[in-house]
Amino acid sequence: MKKLINKPEDYVDEMLQGIYEAHPDMVKCAADDLRCYCIANKKPGKVAIITGGGTGHLPLFLGYVGEGLIDGCGVGGVFQSPSAEQIYNIAKEVEAGAGVLFLYGNYTGDIMNFDMATELLDMDDIEAKSIVGADDVLSNKNVEARRGVAGIYFMYKAAGAKADQMGTLDEVLAAAKKAGDNVRTVGFALTPCIVPEVGHANFELGENEMAFGMGIHGEPGVWNGPIKTADELAEESVKEICDDMPLAEGDEVAVLINGLGATSSEELYILAHSVRKLLDAKGVKTYKTVVGEYATSMEMAGASISIEKLDDELKGYLDYPVNTPFICQK
Repeated sequence: MKKLINKPEDYVDEMLQGIYEAHPDMVKCAADDLRCYCIANKKPGKVAIITGGGTGHLPLFLGYVGEGLIDGCGVGGVFQSPSAEQIYNIAKEVEAGAGVLFLYGNYTGDIMNFDMATELLDMDDIEAKSIVGADDVLSNKNVEARRGVAGIYFMYKAAGAKADQMGTLDEVLAAAKKAGDNVRTVGFALTPCIVPEVGHANFELGENEMAFGMGIHGEPGVWNGPIKTADELAEESVKEICDDMPLAEGDEVAVLINGLGATSSEELYILAHSVRKLLDAKGVKTYKTVVGEYATSMEMAGASISIEKLDDELKGYLDYPVNTPFICQK
């Protein structure tokens, strides 16, 4: 294991200390708990949006905390859920008088702990509602059972914009749901990753082998086989997405090309070009292409492709300015 760390057991907390020290004007911790990660300056009367999940996916989840996006994030261990108590303490810190929306990935441990935090807030007469991202097409045929991966970016953008525009809790929830209903993701891995406290790869791939449909924690995909070209991967991914969310000539979309942690920007832009050619051939208009690392898996090599079907409302949310230590859009 080659990593720039001290003790593996201190990996998460020392990372958080570094972020707080680098960006004290933007983020802080609540309840003297480094893992209760909050926006430094809350906006009175605004719906508070809280997310959370395991470490190892930066900028997902905590990287979305900032102006125009998310107000707080429960930070779990590497690939582990934050606790219900941490989520509750974050909510108490950032709630600003208009209720709380919990927006997070569709994973069992997270669901259990966010539900428990909702019950705790209810006892304090603070209204909280929840929605999960479930955009990973290949993880399950049943939409409600799918994993939430990079496509949650579009849900964050929609909910964050609506909340910053002082929408009600129901309106912010509706914005997140509309984005989630219109986004699909397919991902693929070229290498495994190493969890610091484990010290070895979380799965194995041969020298010239890749995994198509693999999850961001190393969950099995739909096939392992020889590495394909960017054009071939784009074609298979877009087909899977369009089989699940049909796109017609004249439709308008946003595309997110997301790196999993160890894939160069050059490769991601090649993949973006491959996807654009396919959409152009279908007569589908690409309104915006976002390229970079938005939901990683430690140092895993690979990428994911997310497509959001747009209308004027969703375009407005997508274009809304945001500012976090990790993401800036003016």
